[in-house]
Amino acid sequence: MAAICLGTFMLLVDVTIVTVALPDMAEDFDTTLPNLEWVVDIYALALAALLLGVGSSADRVGRKKVYLYGLVIFTAASLVCGVAPNPGVLIAARAVQGLGAAGMFGTTIALLGMHYSGRDRGVAFAVWGAINAIAAAAGPVVGGLLTEYLNWRWIFFVNLPVCLVAVVMTLRVVREAKTNDGKRADVFGTVTFTVASGSLTFALIRAHSDGWGATLTLVMFAVAVVALALFLWVEKRHENPVLDLSLFRRPSFTGIMVSALILQGAAFAYLLFESLWMQSVLGYGPVKAGLYILPMCGAAFVVSALAGRLGPWPARTSMAAGLALIAIGSGLQTMLDAGSSGNSIVAGLVVSGMGVGLVTPSLSAAALASVPPERGGMAGGAVNTFRQLGFALGIAVFGVIFQSRIEHVLKKDGSVPNPHEVAVALSGGQAQSFLAHSSASARAGMQHLVRDSFSSGLNLMLGVSAVLAAVAAVLAFAMVRIPTTGGAEKPPQQSGGNARGQEAGADATV
Repeated sequence: MAAICLGTFMLLVDVTIVTVALPDMAEDFDTTLPNLEWVVDIYALALAALLLGVGSSADRVGRKKVYLYGLVIFTAASLVCGVAPNPGVLIAARAVQGLGAAGMFGTTIALLGMHYSGRDRGVAFAVWGAINAIAAAAGPVVGGLLTEYLNWRWIFFVNLPVCLVAVVMTLRVVREAKTNDGKRADVFGTVTFTVASGSLTFALIRAHSDGWGATLTLVMFAVAVVALALFLWVEKRHENPVLDLSLFRRPSFTGIMVSALILQGAAFAYLLFESLWMQSVLGYGPVKAGLYILPMCGAAFVVSALAGRLGPWPARTSMAAGLALIAIGSGLQTMLDAGSSGNSIVAGLVVSGMGVGLVTPSLSAAALASVPPERGGMAGGAVNTFRQLGFALGIAVFGVIFQSRIEHVLKKDGSVPNPHEVAVALSGGQAQSFLAHSSASARAGMQHLVRDSFSSGLNLMLGVSAVLAAVAAVLAFAMVRIPTTGGAEKPPQQSGGNARGQEAGADATV
């Protein structure tokens, strides 16, 4: 449990830990924040794009082996990040970090499933879910403390001792498991899915800065469509697909994947923009900005721990209730205005944290119960792929919404020339630079306009988050049918090379 959770904690902390350190990185490298946006995006993109292939390969190569390889790669890349002499090296090392993280995250659910059973499995997933929730929300807090009191490079150096301990513990106590079915690997499926998800995320990110009609944006959207079509074509014909598409005939599996996709985007993607708002507009330091997000961690941990002890709960009930709480939490944060402070988002973050603590462990357990035991790595990789893809896409989509709303407010005011360029600068964290270049007589009015445009952008973005989470809650309750006491949804009638046997009676409760 400790060996698996240590790796999980570090890889998820690194998704958000850099958000509060970006201003210090920009100053150290003598560059602008927009030039460093890939420090955040490339890690999330690599993690999301590679998870599915890694999880499926682990079933065949060995889950423990892949987890260990991931730990070693992640540790080495963290060292390179910490000593990076320029943004290019840092961004490249972050991509390699994402590769290592995929090896770790793509195997954790399967490893837990093979080490625990019955009620113990429910408790194990509750603990793992609590670690997930804490890590994702604690990133800005840890990053703020290390950046403000040491140096931004320590957000990477701190990974080294923790990961080394995880390597030693994994070698000593984690068992190995793999499937020797003699079937050829689905290399083409892995490549096409990676290209499709990576191109789509890249296109959305570029649309944020370059515009929807930019040549590169359109080309990447086209690449994503072609790669996705090839992926679907290959998966229907391969004897050992990286993602068995026949599983989507099962309402439970489809509901789990949709919930996973929306969960991470609706619960965590907006934290990047709230951190940006608190630091670049309200003038908070990294630690203060991070501490406002801390209550979300505490709520997630408490609820996840209690759910494990007070269960069992039907998977659809806990998933739907958790997503509904995330929707309510996002909605509570949509009342910001020019006079709002960090206190205005705390209540909503607490409610969202409660939802995260409730849905995360049940989502993972239900995913494992929805497939045969020999495909546990595929199920774990799939659910974590959809989660991280939801986070990466959430950042990209919310970025477009956020910037567009800021631009709309600036145009409506009419006092700012080139509102599009200013909106790009503001959404890139350059609010203080913009105000510094305003005339002294106009500065007070410009400051109010900046705060008003930011709060309006956050309100719209959080409103979209609330709607998405609410839709996911309804779908989860309507579609997921995993028995409380074990067993799995009866598979549909199948034929052809992708046919699977009866699903295992894995316990799918929290």
